[in-house]
Amino acid sequence: MTFKRCFAPVVDARTRVLILGSLPGEMSLAHGQYYAHKQNRFWHLVGDVIGAKLSAMEYDDRLRTLLEHRIGLWDVVAEARRSGSLDSNIRDHASNDLIGLIGTLPELACVAFNGGTAAKIGERALGKRMSGYRMLRLPSSSPAHATIPYAAKLEIWRKIHDCLHEDGESARLR
Repeated sequence: MTFKRCFAPVVDARTRVLILGSLPGEMSLAHGQYYAHKQNRFWHLVGDVIGAKLSAMEYDDRLRTLLEHRIGLWDVVAEARRSGSLDSNIRDHASNDLIGLIGTLPELACVAFNGGTAAKIGERALGKRMSGYRMLRLPSSSPAHATIPYAAKLEIWRKIHDCLHEDGESARLR
């Protein structure tokens, strides 16, 4: 199995929602971009949530638009051995310092996990320290999880919108 490493976080001091994936897949690693696989629905889902055509933008513009909308990105896995792109193949992983990152985000109200593996690893890493934040388990945007129709995924992903637009206290405590 090949050893894989995640990308740097995409956040700033205004980040209100942090979306955490598991570990970039082969296509993303090859392109050096989050969610680079054309069949991954991430950019479509987040774009529909914030009302922007992210999938039609250049990568740097996508990231800039996310930050303008106060959305950050990172992964729960810092490095791991993995053959291919499937989360089920992740072995010997080391977690990212999620607590450390969150400590640098004064306006953070919500942590959203993109898929079950991200949620499982992330919730374990964050533990009780996240009791003051809203946590969202989102259905994976990965093409490997296409059994849930796009409209059903989007309905759940729209909870990000609520986190972005609620006042800080109610967003954190829900």
